[in-house]
Amino acid sequence: MKPILKSAKLANVGYDIRGPVLDKARQMEDEGQKIIKLNIGNVAAFGLMPPDEIVQDMIRNLPSQTAAGYTDSKGLFAPRKAVVHYTQEKAIAGVTVDDVYLGNGASELIAMSMNALLDAGDEVLIPSPDYPLHTAVVSLSGGTPVHYRCDEGSGWLPDLDDIRAKVGPRTKAIVVINPNNPTGALYPVDVLQAIVEIARQHQLIVFADEIYDKTVYDGHVHTSIASLADDVLFVTFNGLSKNYRSCGYRAGWMVVSGDKRHARDYIEGLNMLASMRLCANTPGQMAIQTALGGYQSIRDLVAPGGRLCRQRDLAHELLSQIPGVSVVKPRAALYMFPRLDPKMYPIADDQQFAYDLLDQEKVLIVQGTGFNWPDPDHFRLVFLPNSDDLTEAIGRIERFLSNYRKRHST
Repeated sequence: MKPILKSAKLANVGYDIRGPVLDKARQMEDEGQKIIKLNIGNVAAFGLMPPDEIVQDMIRNLPSQTAAGYTDSKGLFAPRKAVVHYTQEKAIAGVTVDDVYLGNGASELIAMSMNALLDAGDEVLIPSPDYPLHTAVVSLSGGTPVHYRCDEGSGWLPDLDDIRAKVGPRTKAIVVINPNNPTGALYPVDVLQAIVEIARQHQLIVFADEIYDKTVYDGHVHTSIASLADDVLFVTFNGLSKNYRSCGYRAGWMVVSGDKRHARDYIEGLNMLASMRLCANTPGQMAIQTALGGYQSIRDLVAPGGRLCRQRDLAHELLSQIPGVSVVKPRAALYMFPRLDPKMYPIADDQQFAYDLLDQEKVLIVQGTGFNWPDPDHFRLVFLPNSDDLTEAIGRIERFLSNYRKRHST
């Protein structure tokens, strides 16, 4: 029989966070082996559960007629109004309920925003390293992802000169992931203002992924890039998955703000796509107002002595003690992106490196090239496991790297 082939649109699409190495991990688990998973920010898997008031509110609302039915294609009024209030707290001007779209997590809305914008050959500037969904949806939407480099030497801040050099006649937008996944960088106001100025000069849309905006350490403060101008079009993404430990609820939002006067046709496209999927899941929508208006327990987790802060500090300390490993201490998010000195670790294929680490030490990480980093010299580590498991996992990584150095020493 004639083989049934996948779409050619998938030729340049990758998502190694859930890729071949994870498939191997599942096989090993099926065989009864225990894997320490440092590959994905699935907070519930590490015992970090949603605030109880969110859970109870969803339970109370589930039997209702509203929860069982479709909503407006953009979502229920009350949670969208709560998002408007949140944008006001973030100093984003001029947002109305009509500018807010609720989605099945921010991921659905990121895809929707690109599908509504891009024609074949249109370019979007995306950071390297990036959260690979952004690169994937640009490709699936017919566009061309163009990666601008983030500079490890400056704490993984965007290289502004590289951004300027990569703006071309087909560039439509720039993606800003702040706080950053996978590096944990938090962008200062002057860098954000410089990006806004580039967008202003070249009439680019700014797509801002801010899903970790409350997961910030050491007293630092997150600034929404959309708060810095009203003459540029911004599309900002956020949700409950990380700050409220509600990954499975799939409750996210997208906010269109700034200069909307020349974007009526694009917004019409967003409305069309929102209507085509009917609506986001209603129970998840019902969690948003309670979450945003309730006690912000994420502050306890990221404060000095809080669980996430302790685990970040521990992972950074332990990794930094391994010969040939350097790592920028994250200011935000749940990840770090360590570098392996190529002289000590001459890695040609970092996916094979991750595979071998899994096979030999039963620790699952994601290789750096899975985040569209060009060189096989980084990996992403999630510091969500409790301190004992994290110490064990990094101890296994240290042992693997020690053996690697012995095998490749000259």
